This record gives sequence, C-alpha cells and structure tokens, in this order.
Amino acid sequence: MSRQPDIVFLDFEASSLGKDSYPIEVGWVFASGQEESYLIRPAPSWTDWSAESEATHRLTRERLLAEGTPHDEVANHMLEALSGHALFATAPSWDGQWLSKLLRGAGLPRHALRLQDTDVAHQEVIARILQESGLTEGEQAVRAKEILARARLEDEAKGDPDHRALADAKRELRLWRDVQKRAKDYVRGLNPGI
Repeated sequence: MSRQPDIVFLDFEASSLGKDSYPIEVGWVFASGQEESYLIRPAPSWTDWSAESEATHRLTRERLLAEGTPHDEVANHMLEALSGHALFATAPSWDGQWLSKLLRGAGLPRHALRLQDTDVAHQEVIARILQESGLTEGEQAVRAKEILARARLEDEAKGDPDHRALADAKRELRLWRDVQKRAKDYVRGLNPGI
C-alpha cells in the first residue's frame, strides 16, 4: 500500500552557525499532524561547538552525547519517513546544509531529501484557494501577498521562535493553517455562497 504525499515542516538546531557546524536536533510535523523529533548524537568527527548557539537552543554537547540518537540512525529514519513528501524549512539554505551533513555522515546521498522554503508552501496554498475567488491573476497575487504579510505579522507578534526543532516546525504548520483560513475567509467574503 503506497502512502499519499504530504506536506512536512522541518527544522534543525545546530552546533553553531560556522562552516563546520552540524545538526544537533531535528523535528518535523506533517500537515496531518504526525510529528517526530530527535536529539542527534554527533558523529565522532563532528567537534564544532558554539557557546552562543548553546545559549540560544539550550542544548549541551554533553546532553547530546548522553541522550542523543546516533546521527546515522536519525538520517536513515528520516529517509524512510520523509521520502516522497514535500519538505519545507524556514531557512532552507541553513537547514539544507545540516540535512546534507547528516545524510553524508550516514553514508547516504546528500540530496536524498530536499528542502523548499516555507514561503513556497504558504504561497501555494493561498494561490490554490484564491483561484476560487473570481479575481484576476494580478489581483490574486496582490491578495496573496497581503494575506501572508498579515499572518506573518501576527505570528511575529507572538514572540521569537523557541529555537527548538519541533516547536519551530509546529509554528510553521500553525502559520500554514492560518494563511489557509485567511484565504478561505477572504473568498467567502467575496462569495458568501461558497
């Protein structure tokens, strides 16, 4: 039995923002609500560490070594659980770098999983809903930008991200659901019979 592709929001926390950084935590949540997160025990050659990053995510290297799941197990499980799904991250260049490091560290192809920017997921869902509005394409584009901008402003007003992988991935899922609701409400307002 094959599974249906789903949208997945994913986030990493990392040892630092330096060139030798590596993933220390990953969390993801499917649009359907299924979620997972793992502390990642570093590979022996992964030694980079930033006290500044630790102060942000509040994870110590000692905790990762004691409680983390081995990096190769996490990578293999991610490949099994996430292949075939649309994966989205708020910072795909950084998260993609850490995903690549995790996959390569487990001897897997670095592009076995690919990330897109969460803005793509938000824009796609808004566009799909606004197609029912009767507006021109240009008007739809303007409304889509407005809907996403308002939703982001309200999200930002709730405070900074938690800087924990699963919490941050879930925040993006909430935003995705919020922009859907806003787009549907907008279309209903134009066409009360819908």
